[in-house]
Order: sequence, then structure tokens, then C-alpha cells
Amino acid sequence: MNDFHQAESISTLHRLRKDNLDKLEDDLRMYSKHRPVALVLPCLYSELQREALKNIVEELKKVDYINEIVITLGRANREEFRHAREYFSVLPQRVRIIWDDGERITSLFKLLEDNGLYVGGPGKGRAAWIAYGYVLAQDSSEIIALHDCDIVNYSRELLTRLCYPVVNPNLDYEFCKGYYARVTDRMYGRVTRLFITPLIRALKKIVGYLPFLVYLDSFRYPLSGEFAMKADLARVNRIPSDWGLEIGMLAEVFRNVSLKRICQVDLCDNYEHKHQELSSDNPEAGLLKMCIDISKVFFRMLAAEGVVFSDGFFNTLISTYLRTAQDTIKVYSDDASINSLFFDRHEEGLAVETFVKGIRIASKHFLDDPLGAPLIPNWSRVTSAIPNFLDLLREAVEEDNA
Repeated sequence: MNDFHQAESISTLHRLRKDNLDKLEDDLRMYSKHRPVALVLPCLYSELQREALKNIVEELKKVDYINEIVITLGRANREEFRHAREYFSVLPQRVRIIWDDGERITSLFKLLEDNGLYVGGPGKGRAAWIAYGYVLAQDSSEIIALHDCDIVNYSRELLTRLCYPVVNPNLDYEFCKGYYARVTDRMYGRVTRLFITPLIRALKKIVGYLPFLVYLDSFRYPLSGEFAMKADLARVNRIPSDWGLEIGMLAEVFRNVSLKRICQVDLCDNYEHKHQELSSDNPEAGLLKMCIDISKVFFRMLAAEGVVFSDGFFNTLISTYLRTAQDTIKVYSDDASINSLFFDRHEEGLAVETFVKGIRIASKHFLDDPLGAPLIPNWSRVTSAIPNFLDLLREAVEEDNA
């Protein structure tokens, strides 16, 4: 993405050179001595069987500015947890695996529930949150970076560029979001291209200038799963436990951080990971579920900003979104044509129709229950309710990894 475009409300850091990785890594080695970095990896056991994670591990072997790697392992029994410990033992950094399904961690989730603290079910949101807690409990890293474990074309440059704006004290951002292109012989990223961006712009047409919407529209890939932040943010941010994690995180950052301290950074030429099915007839799976979860979080965040919702508002929103998304399809069709990419306008249209269905479902859920499932409490709230919880978490992780 070699351009100079700057968003309206946050800084955009471009990838104008592709030959400066060594220089960036040299800087990070120096700066990380005073600003140690923890890398959080939410991981399902099934990903240990895939080539993507094997390549990620090989690349991470070459990274020497990371202080610790914290892996939250989900959907794993005891034998699979032992295998995961062996699998990640080749990494030279200090590595700890949080066994999400283990007795010690599940007992801690139960303790939270007994104290009225809802942390949701298994998912990326809870996996990231519990890893943040462990990093805070260790108190040995000032920066937390996170990326997924299914990146097919992963390079250590991605991690370097993600960390650099937050670790470098001369830039000194508090939060950095990654962005990238998702293109092979065709365009991917349907949820961003055809759902999130048209929805934000439809809302801007209806409610007018709203700083939160301008802020969200400034992100070139708001649903990217890669970000880095000061560890103190992990202490105060509340996040959803479902597919609304990325939008929920951006909303919390908007509340807690000055816009001057937020940036997005171009991570790589292209980004490839596993693709979700559309699942247009199943609201509990695929992109339809993703759309519903994101919409519910989105509506609740906007309500907190003072937007008043009603049946009439949602009817207008759906109509405005549909027209905006249909216009967007034409633009992407033209873009694909000039780049000689495969483009199926019918499939794109089906995706938009599915997203309309998701918005309808989410709007009904919202009107029935405007508060919905609570966000995961921030760590300040947890330690207020259970002062020794971080100590219990650290002990549980260390005992599992012993």
C-alpha cells in the first residue's frame, strides 16, 4: 500500500520501504531494554496441525527483542496441552502457555463468576483477556502485542512493524493497529469491505458528524487482529468475548486514549489466513454470526455515545446500508477489473444480503435488550473485587507449565 494518505483522526504509518527490517529490529533491541515486550498468541490446539503456525514459530525463533510469549491454548485436553508445551519449547523466548480448559484456569473462571464477574465463554476475546492478566501479573513487560496464529504468509517483519510505534519512545504511541491488503487472485476481507465500512458510512449519513464514527472510519482495516499497546491499557480496557473483540477494543481505546497517541501501521504486502464461510442460513456460524456479534457491540457502543435507536432508525439504517454497500460493490468490481482480478458480483451481492440479515437480527436483539451480554470486566475491576486474583492466575499458569 505505497501511498501517503493520512486518515482524519489518527496517524497512518506507511510501508514506504521494504528493505529496512534490520534497522527496525536494531532499534527494537535497544528500546525494548527499557520497554520490554510481551507477545500474546490466542491459539486453538487444531492450529498446531497447520503449516501456518509452524512457519510462525520458525519466524519467531529469529526475534530477539521479545521479552516473553504468552499463548492461550483453547480446545485442548491434557495430552494435547503437553504436546503444545513440547511444540512451543523450541522458541528461545520465555514462553508460558495458559491452558484455557485446564482445571486450574477453569476454577479461576468459576471464582470470577462467583464474584459476579462475567468473562464470557471460550473465544478470542477471553483468550486475549486472560493472557493480558498474566502479563500484568508478571509485571515484567510494558508493551503487549497480539496477532493471530493462522497467518499463512507470516514474516517477522509483521511483528516488528506492529511493535515499533509503541516501543520506540520517540514515537511513543499508546495503541497501534495493523492494516494490510488481502488479495490473491481476488479480493478478500468481505466483512470489512462490504459490511463494516458501508455500515459506518451509512451511519454517518444518518446521524451526521460523530467523532466516534469519524475515528472508526479512519482505520483502513478495523477488523484486523493485530495490535500493540501499552500494558496499562490492558488494565483499564473492557472487551467483548465474541467476534466483536476488534470493534470493542477500538471503542475502549477511543474512550481511554488521546487520538494523538493512536496510530495504524502498514504491516506487509499482503495477508493471507483462513477464510470463514458465509453461512447465510445459520446465525450461529460463519460470517453471519460475525456480522451479528459485531453489530450488537457496535450499536451498544454508539448508544453509549448518545445515539438513540428505534425501529424506525434501524429501518432507515438497513436501507441506507444496503444502498451504500451496493455502490461499494460497483467500486470494487471496477478495482478488480483494472487489476485483472477475479470478481464475482453475484457472490458479493449474496454477502451484502447476508449482512443485511445480520443487521436485522442484531437490531432486534439490541431493542429487546439494549445492554446485552456485559463486556469482560477490566483488570482494575477484577483486582478490586478479588485483590489476590493476579497472584492466583500467575501461580496457576506456572504450575501448569512446571
